[in-house]
Amino acid sequence: MSTRTNARDDRLPHDHPSRIRRLGSRLLPNTTPWRSSRDFRLTWTSGTVTLLGSVFTMTAIPLQIADLTGSPLAVGAVGAVELLPTIVLGLYGGVLADRADRRTVALVTELALATLSSLLLVNAMLGTPMLWPLYAAAGGAAALQGIQQPSVEAMIPRLVPHDQLVAAGALLSLRWSIAGLAAPAAAGVVIATAGAPCAYLIDLATFLVSIALLARVRPVPSERDAEAPQLREFAEGARYAGRRPDLVGTYLVDLAATVFTLPTAVFPFLAQELDALWALGMLYSASAAGALLAAATSGWTERVHRHGRLVLASGALVGAAMVAAAFGGGAGGGAHGAVWVVLACLAVAGAANWVGDTFRTAIWNQSIPDELRGRAAGLEILIGSTGPALGDIRAGGLAARYGIRAALRTGGLACLASTGVLAAALPALWRYDQRTDPHAAAVRTAQEDAQPRSEAGEPAT
Repeated sequence: MSTRTNARDDRLPHDHPSRIRRLGSRLLPNTTPWRSSRDFRLTWTSGTVTLLGSVFTMTAIPLQIADLTGSPLAVGAVGAVELLPTIVLGLYGGVLADRADRRTVALVTELALATLSSLLLVNAMLGTPMLWPLYAAAGGAAALQGIQQPSVEAMIPRLVPHDQLVAAGALLSLRWSIAGLAAPAAAGVVIATAGAPCAYLIDLATFLVSIALLARVRPVPSERDAEAPQLREFAEGARYAGRRPDLVGTYLVDLAATVFTLPTAVFPFLAQELDALWALGMLYSASAAGALLAAATSGWTERVHRHGRLVLASGALVGAAMVAAAFGGGAGGGAHGAVWVVLACLAVAGAANWVGDTFRTAIWNQSIPDELRGRAAGLEILIGSTGPALGDIRAGGLAARYGIRAALRTGGLACLASTGVLAAALPALWRYDQRTDPHAAAVRTAQEDAQPRSEAGEPAT
């Protein structure tokens, strides 16, 4: 008995670390795309730097407007100014991405965004900053990002091999999670201590770094004739998506989640009801924290092949988390631990949203032909822009009429119901399997024919 015990103890020092390493390799994000593709690495880093800097401007503009006007309506008008340019220019940007060199589009728009930041910096340094440049810059930045985003998204399938697209998508989502959690707090501290000009200066500096990185990415020309893009070409991409119920399902699940379960408009009132104004910032960042945790343990995503089921499951989990948040805070605002229950539910919803976004992106990148990928990205922008805006209107209206908890509860139940209906009505999404899907197979073959895996993402020689 003693011998067996000693033998088992002797094995532990050798086996235990290896088991930990194996577990870590299964959970930690797969960085193969980042390490193997120089152009993906440059694009990822460029986007991360830009995103971190842009948060400073997105924080400074509303604060400046609030200081100049003292009006919540004037601050809320920023969203209205941004929405239309994002939608219209996002559609045009999708067409442009299928006609022009995608790297060039990204680089030119990044230069234009840097120019806007410099103008905001000049305006902020005036004795009394002018109001109209803040709205003009917000609308202009939304328009430029609407043009840029389809090209950036459509670049990714050209920079990494087909079998690394899930890992690439997880890494791209990771940067959004990091920025959403850390950058707002840093921006608030900088603006409070050094003022808005410092925030715009930081944003301008990050744009310059991003431009230098993007300039090193190899060209990603369109495979179509370089004719002047026409907005009517977007209809071709919409018709393609409409013929594929699995794609339609990914868009509708995303729309249901954003319309029904993004109650950011009511967070200040929820904090008051919970008697926890100190936790308002945590309410805003809880979803990002959950997403970051999911992204940091995303190694398992590559072992999933039925991506459609994860899209549907994530939508259902987001809805369930919102219902739990509605009931979990207790009947009164002073219930002990109520705010922590709500924060935990929001974190779960953020993690589930991250899972859904990752597998939606995987379906899009793996199965949409390159010549249509830009226009499909434009459609994604259309949905991604309108969903949160409608969600704020829904949550705010219901909260004003029936109360905060009712807004959360009905939104969560509606998301759950919508996900169930979509699963039943669009079985193609439930059955989607990247190993057997004919669209994914065609895209994989086209990519391998155009560029061998050993050279994917590297400069042409």
